[in-house]
Amino acid sequence: MAGSMGQLEQGLGIDARTIPLLAALPVLAFGISAPCGPWLARRLGAGRAVALAMLMLAVALTARVLLPALMLPGTFLAGMAIMTASVLLPQIVKANRGTGWWTGLCSMGFGLGAALGAGLIQPLQHIVGGSLQGALAMWAIPAVLGAVLILRHGGRRTGPVDPGSSVHASRAVIPDSSTADAKARPHAARALRQQTTAWAVTAFFGLQAMLYFAVTSWLTVFLVSKGITAGDAAALLAWFSVAGLPASLLAPVLASRPAVLKIMAPGLGVLVAAALLGVLAGPAELQFLLVGVLGVVQSAGFGLAIALVVLRSTGPQTAGKLSAMSQGLGFALASLGPVGAALLHDVTGGWDAAFWALAGVATLLALAGYFAVNGRIVSVEEGTVSAGQARPAGVGS
Repeated sequence: MAGSMGQLEQGLGIDARTIPLLAALPVLAFGISAPCGPWLARRLGAGRAVALAMLMLAVALTARVLLPALMLPGTFLAGMAIMTASVLLPQIVKANRGTGWWTGLCSMGFGLGAALGAGLIQPLQHIVGGSLQGALAMWAIPAVLGAVLILRHGGRRTGPVDPGSSVHASRAVIPDSSTADAKARPHAARALRQQTTAWAVTAFFGLQAMLYFAVTSWLTVFLVSKGITAGDAAALLAWFSVAGLPASLLAPVLASRPAVLKIMAPGLGVLVAAALLGVLAGPAELQFLLVGVLGVVQSAGFGLAIALVVLRSTGPQTAGKLSAMSQGLGFALASLGPVGAALLHDVTGGWDAAFWALAGVATLLALAGYFAVNGRIVSVEEGTVSAGQARPAGVGS
């Protein structure tokens, strides 16, 4: 972390006092801009809204490196664009009756993108003659390409534009598992804040994100304190991300099976707690294995969090709003992770208290997972909800 911050300070001429603000801006943007996705989707359709967000991201990435005065606002705008598109992915998957594989590809894409962003910045810098500004600006190219592909192949509307058509749209996307139910009953729309399952899904998303940000912020520092060199500690942090990529893909696939989901959602929190304590207690020689296990279970938690938004919502509009709520509030909660871990380390002078506290958070994650899959399915759309949807196990879609 210190090396990357120093690279920014030297390569972009950023004042050292500005760097903490620069690091905090994306998380702040995530929380503020989460409602923008559903708002844009109602007016443009989800596909076009994502394309617009990608174009806004390209503009922000280019402007912030070409015009130094726009570094902070450009970073904030880039965070808003990323969150706007991220919030809409569950809505698009739900509208197109996507399987667990599609949800898994979406969740794995986040981790893969982060890994590529960190791993390719130096080769790109070499290609553009050593300019860090040019290397950062080149990430606008895939953003534009993504927008073009979405407009060309996925720009159709995935939800109604006017509120009057929402009833018909919600009925059109009732999960396949409900077709086996012979009886259906009217269901009145309720606000998300009035639905316990919506809060449970939000808590699950926020707690797993809190754990992830806490670990990625301080893992290298902790490993160095165990006698591992700084270079090896950085390599282990990269291994943490790489080891988790398959898990972020497979977790939503496994979660699409109701019997597995009932065990997986609460069980994953227990596994994260055990993995954290294993890293704390394990010797330096075993950290490659232990950090890899931690990366697997934590990445599986993110994949499951995205899957819960899709599986525990009745239709695309509900998925979009639940995604905005869970990611917006969830990332706000997640920002406390790195700060809390650092505070406990400073107060106690060691890492034991911080890791035990994170294990406690993982226990809360298990409780949130239990309530997320055992509560009533979330719906903000008036329409018909079948008995299969109302049952806690009726999550297959």
